[in-house]
Amino acid sequence: MTLEEVANYLRVTEKTIYRLLDKRGIPATRVGHQWRFDKTFIDAWLFQSSMETEAHVLVIDDDDTICSLFKDTLEDAGHKVTTVNNSSEGLELVKKGDYDLVFLDLKMPGMDGAELFRQIRAAKPETPVTVVTGFPESDLMMRALEHGPLGVMKKPFKGSDVLTTVRNYLRLSTRTK
Repeated sequence: MTLEEVANYLRVTEKTIYRLLDKRGIPATRVGHQWRFDKTFIDAWLFQSSMETEAHVLVIDDDDTICSLFKDTLEDAGHKVTTVNNSSEGLELVKKGDYDLVFLDLKMPGMDGAELFRQIRAAKPETPVTVVTGFPESDLMMRALEHGPLGVMKKPFKGSDVLTTVRNYLRLSTRTK
């Protein structure tokens, strides 16, 4: 894969890939003036790093099926997962707990995901948040983006997408600390 392709595959910027290359943290081969990446080695690198680090993940989504998918997938990979079905309870957990990563649904009854994200940023500004949405181009998404950087996971997705997102976060967070 090219640098652009691996950045898209890992859902990060090319700048992040260059940072990982500088630290020799990502498996790559230099061919002339360009970098090349083997998907098999990238997958093994992600898997190894995710097994070395356990994440404490909070999932805030009003859909029980989505919560179960996150919980089953991540617990099978050795992570600790807490799920809640409403924004208010999710906000209280964020305030009381110390989560490595929060996934939140953008469109929920009561307090929507954009407002919840704003309140999470006010309470715990360093907590990484990934918005789960079927509406990435919506006004609600634009409102969420006003409150700072966040990850985005577009619905529909599979368990492997959840694992890839958490593995990427874990790999990148341990490399930037």
